[in-house]
Amino acid sequence: MIWPILVAAVVAAVSFGSNAFADKYEDLVAKGFRWSAADGPYAAVAKEDARRVASHLSDHETLEMVEQVKVYYLTTGALVQVIDEDKKAGLSKIRMAGITSDLWTLSSFLTRRPIRDTYGVVETPETSGLIPTSQPVIDAGPTPAPPSFGPAPGVSPVPGLLESPTPGENPNPAESPSPGEGPEPSASPSPSATP
Repeated sequence: MIWPILVAAVVAAVSFGSNAFADKYEDLVAKGFRWSAADGPYAAVAKEDARRVASHLSDHETLEMVEQVKVYYLTTGALVQVIDEDKKAGLSKIRMAGITSDLWTLSSFLTRRPIRDTYGVVETPETSGLIPTSQPVIDAGPTPAPPSFGPAPGVSPVPGLLESPTPGENPNPAESPSPGEGPEPSASPSPSATP
């Protein structure tokens, strides 16, 4: 008599807990995010290849497709974003973190229910890398302006500013004496005068 009540209580607690777990991720599901329920090379660049790899190709054929970068691996619990869906063919076009092109996979390999990954964590867009959460690591600062080799456009040049001195000519005559001139002698005793 107690066993049926105890079993019913456990089932109710588990279903309530799983519903609360799923409710937390409903907004992600509404935005097209799904979790992978498959583990293997089941995401392909082309629709035809997605259908082929799902039909259990030989190891040799699968290896050739991986080497030619035609297929990518899905792992259980990995978060993907569904971009397009071909319901008639049963395929979904997905975006995965770290992959630059969109991929096709069977829609049956994806679930709306959150699945824990191999680390026991439910991936979110921020933790999976689908949405960047920080600024780039290297900040090069502002881009410098190109060097100016003359007056700015629309500004009159200052006379003599851009002119080059001719060889042997002092560019700033007020600052240094000309080559033939020496410094003014100071009041010092002459060598012939002895005390």
